[in-house]
Amino acid sequence: MISKTRLFTPGPTPLLPASQFAMAAADIHHRTAEFRALFSKVLKQLQAFIGTSNDVVILTASGTGAMEAAVSNLTNPGDTVLVITAGKFGERWVALTKTYGCKVRTVSAPYGQTVSLEDVRAQFSPEVRAVFVQATETSTGTRHCIPALAELVRGSDALLVVDAITGLGTTHLEADAVDVIIGGSQKALMIPPGLAYLAASERAWKRMETTNQPRYYFDLRKEHKSNAKGEASYTPSVALIAAMGASLDYFATLGGGDVAEGRRLLVDNAERCAAMTRAAVQALGLKLFAPTAPSAAATAVLAPEGIVSSDIVKRFKADFGGILSDGQGDEMKGKIFRVSHLGYLDYVDTMGIVGGLEQVLERMRPGKFPLGAGLTAAQRVDFEWRAGKRPALCACGRSTSECVAGRSAQAGGGQR
Repeated sequence: MISKTRLFTPGPTPLLPASQFAMAAADIHHRTAEFRALFSKVLKQLQAFIGTSNDVVILTASGTGAMEAAVSNLTNPGDTVLVITAGKFGERWVALTKTYGCKVRTVSAPYGQTVSLEDVRAQFSPEVRAVFVQATETSTGTRHCIPALAELVRGSDALLVVDAITGLGTTHLEADAVDVIIGGSQKALMIPPGLAYLAASERAWKRMETTNQPRYYFDLRKEHKSNAKGEASYTPSVALIAAMGASLDYFATLGGGDVAEGRRLLVDNAERCAAMTRAAVQALGLKLFAPTAPSAAATAVLAPEGIVSSDIVKRFKADFGGILSDGQGDEMKGKIFRVSHLGYLDYVDTMGIVGGLEQVLERMRPGKFPLGAGLTAAQRVDFEWRAGKRPALCACGRSTSECVAGRSAQAGGGQR
C-alpha cells in the first residue's frame, strides 16, 4: 500500500495547492507597481482575516520575530511587564522580555492548564506597562481566555499583546479588544514558514514613539510607513507574499466573497475537528492533557501508561506517513503527542488520523484499544455538529454558559 506524507502538526501545516502555484509563479521584483498592488491587496485582506480595523504589518521572519518586535517596540528597559505563561511559548515571552531588560512579573499555570484570572488580577497593577500572553499555548493544547484578560486590562495604561500565531484561524477572537495581535504564515494561512504579521492599535503605535529599545530590522514604525505605500522596508519574501494572497483569496471564495466569513468558517472547521478528535481519543480510553480549556489549534493527548509518546509518533509515520507532534521540551517529550486542526485539514483528515491512531495503539497493545471506538465517537460528534447541535464557545474553549468572559464578549464587551 502506498503511503503519502501528511502533516498533522501544529506548524508547519499542509499547504494550500493554490498557494504552492502562486509561489512558483512569483517572479516579481519587490520595487515595482506589480508588487505594490499585490502587497497592498494582501494587507487589506489580512485585516479581514484577523478581524481588525487596525493597521497590519508583515515581516519576513518567523512568528518569534514578531514577538520580539512587540517587546522591542513597546517597552523600555526597566518597564514592569506581566507575562502569562503555561507552556513553552509563554516561557518564550518571559525570555524575550528579560532579554530587553524589563522587570518581569509572571502568572503561571502547570502545563496543560490555563491561569486563574484571580491570580492575574493579583499581579496586575498601575505599574504594568504591558501584558504578554498566548491565545493558544500550542505546546500543551491549552487556550487562555483573551476576552477576560482584555476586560481586565481595559481602562489602564497597559497594552495587551497576544501571540495568536496558532489562535488565528482556530479561535473566534475579538482582535480589536487587544493592542497587538500576532500571526504566522505556516499555521492557519496554509503556506510555508517565513512571514510574521501583526495588527497594532492606535495606543500601541503611540507607545512606539516613546520607547527607546534598540531596534533596526524589527522597527515597526519604519515597517508601518513602508507597508502603507505597498512596500517592505527591506527585501521581502515575494513568493510567500504571493502565496499568502492566494490563501486569502481562498478564504474569500470560501466565504462567498468575504474573507471574514471565510475565516469564521475556518475557525468552525478547526473547532469541529478538535471536538471530533477529543471525543475519539477519550473513547479509546486515552486522557486529554488539557481537559479544562482545550485548544482547537491542536489536541494534546497523554500517552497510555507504559507507552512512550515518541514511539506512537514514529509508528504513525512509519505505518501511515502521517506526521504527529511529540511533546515539546524535556518536560513533555515522550509523555504527550499532539494532533493539529490548523488550516488545510478537514473531516476526512480527522477520520484518517483517528483510524490510523487506533491501528497504531492496537498493534502496540493488542486488545487494549478497540478498533472503531474512536471512529464511532468522532462520527457522532460530526453528525451532531452538522445537525446544528454544537455548543456556543468562548475564545477560551469553554462554553459561554460556563464562562462569564465569553458571555460578556458575545454581548459586545470585547471591544475597547
